[in-house]
Amino acid sequence: MFSDYSFEDLASIFAMQGFAGLSLFSVFLLMALGLAIIFGQMGVINMAHGEFMILGAYTTYLTSHFFENYLPSLFPIYFFVALILSFIFTGLLGALIEYLMIRHLYSRPLDTLLATWGLSLILQQTYRSIFGAREVGVTLPDWLMGSVNLTDSIEIPINGLFVLCLTIFVTFSVWYIMYRSKLGRQLRAVILNRPMAGAVGINTGLVDRLTFGLGCGIAGVAGCAFTMIGSTGPTAGQLYIVDTFLVVVFGGAGTLIGTIASAFGIAQAQSVMEFFMSGSMAKVLTLLFVVGILMIRPQGLFSVKVRH
Repeated sequence: MFSDYSFEDLASIFAMQGFAGLSLFSVFLLMALGLAIIFGQMGVINMAHGEFMILGAYTTYLTSHFFENYLPSLFPIYFFVALILSFIFTGLLGALIEYLMIRHLYSRPLDTLLATWGLSLILQQTYRSIFGAREVGVTLPDWLMGSVNLTDSIEIPINGLFVLCLTIFVTFSVWYIMYRSKLGRQLRAVILNRPMAGAVGINTGLVDRLTFGLGCGIAGVAGCAFTMIGSTGPTAGQLYIVDTFLVVVFGGAGTLIGTIASAFGIAQAQSVMEFFMSGSMAKVLTLLFVVGILMIRPQGLFSVKVRH
C-alpha cells in the first residue's frame, strides 16, 4: 500500500489528511463533550444524542434561510446567531426530556437505552415530516469560504479553521463549567453521594436537568458546526452516534482530557486511512484497534481517580 509512494509523497499525504481530519475531529469532540457529560458524568445512555445534533443543524438551516430572505444585510453574522439558537433550543428540549422521561429512569441503564432509542426514532420521524427526507445544506457567508495555503499541496479550509476555533472555545467552556463553576461542583457532589448532596441543600433534580440540558445544548452546537462539512438529513445523526460513544468510552468516561485525546486519535486515524482504502474499511480497522485497546485497558485511556 505504501510502496507506491515516495517518502515525500507520504509526508505530504499524511499532512494533508491530518489537516483534513481536524474538521472531523472538531465535530467528534463537540459531540463527545456533550455525551461525556450525559453518559460519562450522569451515567445516562442517550441514544438520541445524534438527533439533538441534527436539531442544531436544522436550526442553523432555518436561521440561514431567514437571514438570507429577510435580513440579507446581516447575513454575514447569521452563523453566530445560529450557534446561540442551536444551543438554546437543543438545551431546552434536553431539559424537557430529562423532566418528562429521563429522571424516572436513573440507575436503570437498559430502560434508559431503550427509551432514548425510541426518542431518536420519534425525532427522526418528526424531522422527516417537517423537512422531508431529502438532505439540505446551508449557505455559508463569504468570509467562511476559501482556504489558507500552507504549502503548494496543503490547503486548510477557512470554515474548518473556524470550526476548530469554536471547538477550542467550547472545550474550555466545558472545562470551566465542570471544574470551576458552582454547577460543576454540585454535579460531582450528586454523582458521588446523591442523598448527602440533597441533605446539604443541593437541588439534585435541578442539577440533573441543567446538566442533561447542557450536554444536549453542546450537541446542538456540534450540529451547527456539522453543517459546514456535510448536508443535514433526518437520519444523519445516526452516522455519528457510534463514533461518539466510541470516543467517550475509549478516552475514559468522565474525563475531559481523555475525550479530547480519543477524538483526535480516532478522527486522524480515519482521515489518513480513508486516503488508502474505503471509508467503511477505515472505520472497521479503527474499531478493531479501539476494541483491542479496551480489552487491555477497559477503563479507557484515562480513568477518573476518586479520592475518598
